[in-house]
Amino acid sequence: MATTTIEDASGVWDRRRLLLTLAGVLSAAVLLVMGLVYAVVWGIGSATAGHDRPATGPVRVGGDTAVQRRDAIAAVPMAAVAASAAMSGTPAAGASASITVPAATTVGLVEVPTGFPRTPLGAVGQLAAIDTTVLTGMSIPHTRAVHEAWALPGAPPVAQWVMTGNVQAYLAASGSQSLDAASVVTATPAAGQVKGTDGGDWTLACVLLDVRATITASARIGYGHCERMQWSGGEQGGRWMIGPGAQPARAPSTWPGSQAAMDAGWATWVEAGQP
Repeated sequence: MATTTIEDASGVWDRRRLLLTLAGVLSAAVLLVMGLVYAVVWGIGSATAGHDRPATGPVRVGGDTAVQRRDAIAAVPMAAVAASAAMSGTPAAGASASITVPAATTVGLVEVPTGFPRTPLGAVGQLAAIDTTVLTGMSIPHTRAVHEAWALPGAPPVAQWVMTGNVQAYLAASGSQSLDAASVVTATPAAGQVKGTDGGDWTLACVLLDVRATITASARIGYGHCERMQWSGGEQGGRWMIGPGAQPARAPSTWPGSQAAMDAGWATWVEAGQP
């Protein structure tokens, strides 16, 4: 049986379908909240890229060049989940694996937390910081500024960046150009995984965010996102940035702590130094 989605072939929220879905909602408050719920890029399936199984952990690939290896890691599909998995889920029966992510040590360009170490988990932490900054700001100018400061040449341009499409779809659903004073969007890392690495300066990092919107009603979703993260600069003063290459295969968007999240390879987020 075919599965209906609200995303287009590129994985970005389909504005027309989104607006049609929301057309019957009369309350402006509920409209805004539902805009968040439906404005999520969930992985319903993708090209297999020559792999029989979706990735639920570190991927190992071959290739003669760094570009070949990195493209291969990025293209490996991740677990396919139903659209409803982002909004609810059966609690996991067993204990979930955890991932201890280092904390930011300073604030960088465009108020993005940074100072993460030159390690794969440092890359995961930096991606989460970029994503949460974009989603809580929820405006196109702010998203553009974050992309300009945190994406390397060769990364998807801002108009094609998946996070830009997400912000556009949310704002289109709310009928505004930016988040109004009565609305609050929060995004908190709930889980993460390292899909693959290539040397010490490149990591395919993935985060699962607990995203909530509140006006006079509230909504909550789980949103998974992966990026190629590449270290730029030396050991001292360097930082993780979004690396060159096409957008990676979509990450599964699952309810944090659910069995679906565990099955998709998400490890519960633990910030270093926290009990």
